[in-house]
Amino acid sequence: MSGESEGSALDLAVRRLERAVASLESRMTAKTADSDADGGDLFDQDHARLNAELDASRAREKALEEAGAQASEALGRAIAEIRAALGDDAPAPSTGTEG
Repeated sequence: MSGESEGSALDLAVRRLERAVASLESRMTAKTADSDADGGDLFDQDHARLNAELDASRAREKALEEAGAQASEALGRAIAEIRAALGDDAPAPSTGTEG
């Protein structure tokens, strides 16, 4: 799989996770609006569960971002090693993670 494909797959996964987080936040907002009608105890349980899901989603998002950065760095190193092995003195293309 090429680096561009890996980046695209990672971008797609991050976008899916962001949609899931937005959906959870929307559900939490709806639950908050309905809490008076549902009763406090039931709402508190649901709210706690949704908060836990949201925290887990955010942790997964951060892990995906870190994995993407590591993959990009590894790909850059691999390109540099291949170029060095082939005797190519041209600089490696930027991976977009420098900064």
